[in-house]
Amino acid sequence: MKTLEELNLVDDFLVNSLTSHKIYGEQSARYILECILHRQIGKLTVVPQRFFCGENLETHGIRLDVYLDEENGEIFDIEPDQNDGKEEIVSLPRRVRFYHAKIDAGNLTAGDTYGSLRNVIVIFITTYDPFGLNRMVYTIKNCCIEVPELEYEDGAQTIFLYTRGREGNPPEELKQLLHYMEHSSIENASTENLKKLHRMVTAVKRDGEVGLAYMKSFEREERIRRQGEEEGRKAGLEEGKKEGLEEGIIKLSRKLGKEDTEILSLLQEELQIGEGQAKRILEKYQ
Repeated sequence: MKTLEELNLVDDFLVNSLTSHKIYGEQSARYILECILHRQIGKLTVVPQRFFCGENLETHGIRLDVYLDEENGEIFDIEPDQNDGKEEIVSLPRRVRFYHAKIDAGNLTAGDTYGSLRNVIVIFITTYDPFGLNRMVYTIKNCCIEVPELEYEDGAQTIFLYTRGREGNPPEELKQLLHYMEHSSIENASTENLKKLHRMVTAVKRDGEVGLAYMKSFEREERIRRQGEEEGRKAGLEEGKKEGLEEGIIKLSRKLGKEDTEILSLLQEELQIGEGQAKRILEKYQ
């Protein structure tokens, strides 16, 4: 696990700590948003790690990294993401679809009309290329397939930002911001605005409360890891006992001169398994 000093703004903990900081939170979040969207942003309420629970214990909920509520304006969700596994990348569009659905459901109160739904922009900042086209910016909106020029404004928009993308002539300021977010050092704070942002990042890293919170998160992860290892060890022992029993039944049956059909019956009876599984076990120890 990285030290707090080694964290970059693409790491969940640091971006949450920065944008929710009592001194630097709104200012840093506004700069990041304005750089991405190329427009001014109004007063923001920052909700780090906003939870939208499932309707019940059997339905999925979500945890949003940086939830930003613009006064009399739009809702933004910023998600730095480094989960570059093949399965995660393939499912990313459906993940975003679910995020939009939960945010909308959480912002339409009983009695409100659908027309009162606010605009929502979900922004993923990734260190991997989500679509393989080497673009820094992928902007996704719903449209009419048959008539692409038809205006279809449902208020939902998703922006994928690939920190290393080069195609599409991304704005220079955005390129510098995304490079800094992936490598958050003073050497990469190449503009006055980024120098200001870096000073905020440095101050947050030196904040005692932030350091304590990071230590607690580290301890929590260690507990989870140890618990996982213990459960894995127990599972391994159980599996070992099972395999030992299988082998013991077969070896003893062989010594007693039993035929395969008798051994299969014995395996099914002792292990409470079907004929097909018993045959596979017998083949394993042939």
